[in-house]
Amino acid sequence: MDTLSEVMQVLRERGYTTDFNLEQNCLVCSNGKYRLMHDEFSIDKTYRFEGESNPDDEATLYAISSDKYGIKGILVNGGGIYTDELADEILAALEIKRK
Repeated sequence: MDTLSEVMQVLRERGYTTDFNLEQNCLVCSNGKYRLMHDEFSIDKTYRFEGESNPDDEATLYAISSDKYGIKGILVNGGGIYTDELADEILAALEIKRK
């Protein structure tokens, strides 16, 4: 798996079907149905992608699960000038747990 889209497809096949979005202090999914605080989910795997010719093409893909809500999904944070500073702050504050 070399590309972001290839990894996303494999993760979806493995049950990571929810798309997570960031809000001020939590992850949100399912049109706001779930609001996950930092202690309600785990980062199962992190994938980093770098652009071949442009450092602004960087991205990080997080495979995330929540035992509390019984959901698994993904969060993508862009790199370079597109990085989401809010995402960086929230994700840096988390304890990364690998299953």
